[in-house]
Amino acid sequence: MRAVDSVGIEADGLQGDHARPGKRAVTLIQAEHLPVIAALSGLDAVAPETLRRNIVVSGLNLTAARHRLLRVGSAVLRFSVPCAPCSRMEAALGPGGYNAMRGHGGWCMEVVEPGRAGLGDAVGVD
Repeated sequence: MRAVDSVGIEADGLQGDHARPGKRAVTLIQAEHLPVIAALSGLDAVAPETLRRNIVVSGLNLTAARHRLLRVGSAVLRFSVPCAPCSRMEAALGPGGYNAMRGHGGWCMEVVEPGRAGLGDAVGVD
């Protein structure tokens, strides 16, 4: 995982990513959850790329928006399922990392309309 300033979002996920096409093509997490995950893990901070999610958004409650389409930059995404933590979180965050992520792991998304997303782009419901 690496942070980038912008990325193309194609029908089968982010350009250069190895995600599965379909309902888990893109993963999103709320920036507001990062300090919660860090606190529950006993850490001062958690870098977004540590959590293995594709896109970090802020200022929007993803769970409240889950029945709507989501526009990220010029792409349109559809919510599919919550993005559950994986066992890698124990190694990434330390003991208890898996449980720290429970309820804070973000959402898996399906690409409805390909586009491009970059740092600071608008994110909102369609």
